[in-house]
Amino acid sequence: MNTTNKIKLSTMMFLEFFIWGAWFVTLGTFLKFNFSDPEGSIVGAIFSTQSWGAIIAPFIIGLIADRYFNAERILGVLHLVGAFLMYQMYQSSDIGIFYTYVLSYMILYMPTLALVNSVAFNQMNDPEKEFSSIRVWGTIGWIVAGLSISFIFHWDAAENVAQGMLKNTFLLAGGAALILGLLSFTLPATPPKVSDEKIKIGDIIGLDALKLLKDKNFAIFFIASILICIPLAFYYQNANLFLTEAGLENPTGKMAIGQISEALFLLLIPVFFTKYGFKKTILVGMLAWAIRYALFAYGNGGELSFMLILGIALHGICYDFFFVSGQIYTNSKAGEKYKSAAQGLITLATYGVGMLIGFAVAGWITDNYKTITGTINWEMVWIIPARIALVVFVLFALSFNDKNKAEVSH
Repeated sequence: MNTTNKIKLSTMMFLEFFIWGAWFVTLGTFLKFNFSDPEGSIVGAIFSTQSWGAIIAPFIIGLIADRYFNAERILGVLHLVGAFLMYQMYQSSDIGIFYTYVLSYMILYMPTLALVNSVAFNQMNDPEKEFSSIRVWGTIGWIVAGLSISFIFHWDAAENVAQGMLKNTFLLAGGAALILGLLSFTLPATPPKVSDEKIKIGDIIGLDALKLLKDKNFAIFFIASILICIPLAFYYQNANLFLTEAGLENPTGKMAIGQISEALFLLLIPVFFTKYGFKKTILVGMLAWAIRYALFAYGNGGELSFMLILGIALHGICYDFFFVSGQIYTNSKAGEKYKSAAQGLITLATYGVGMLIGFAVAGWITDNYKTITGTINWEMVWIIPARIALVVFVLFALSFNDKNKAEVSH
């Protein structure tokens, strides 16, 4: 790959995840202070737009991008429309209208996660060696977004949050989307896959991979993947608001520690796989969810703030050891015929179905532990997902048979 294309693709990845990190992390806090403390169910519905986007995304990619138009051009159009929707979200004063804009945005944004990968892979001779050096810029983009909000603009400082300054995050994300939208038209050409075959909906959403569920162990992993997304949703929906109300300074910037941790622990996965096998690796990830939420439940923004920081730092183990190792396991079980379909099915199950259930549960729990004055019993809000994660951990430990350790440890 020539240097010019490498710089363009790295910039593409940086902006792609900068956009997401610039507004989604602080969304829960924004909703509380800009829309008069809405009910948890409404907040859950707004966060669930991510899941609906993940469910619809395969249709956009499978029906349009893979067959009719260059991936980089679709990427450009989606981000330009996304920039417009971000501006509308910035201006919205009614939560119902705001929801409509967020839903529209997520339906357009989630397909871009696959499109940036397609554009990048199309330029690589050896993706296994080249992709990580490009993709890491996405993680850096998310980190820079969080640090900018906390340490450059100070929008998440208590006094600025109260004044509604977090709405500026939509301008920040929208500006980045505008830049990426224009940049996309200069990216290397990524033509559609030419195919005369009749379109099968089952192929698009990975239904052919359902055959893998005949394998008892894969079925157990599949169900566990959906269930573990319930506690994951609590983090996305509540973490920034919780850290803000706990009095932790620069909460958005400090949440970037989670992405730094994610990048570091990604390097340890091959070591864990080789030494301990898939089952122990994924169990460590599950247990980390329970521990992190216990730290959130009993920590505070004062003398026990180290517990909150440690909980954030566990994000790398929580995410990498479960989701990334799960993707590797899925790849090893699928075989050549179902590799893409299997990954699509797992994505649909986790970010689609699992997170959809999770956001609804998180909203319901938050409502049930909110007092008349509007304060939230954060201890219980975190203890409940900790218990859910612990139950999933125990059930998986007892039911999953790691007899194929050698198959996934190479």
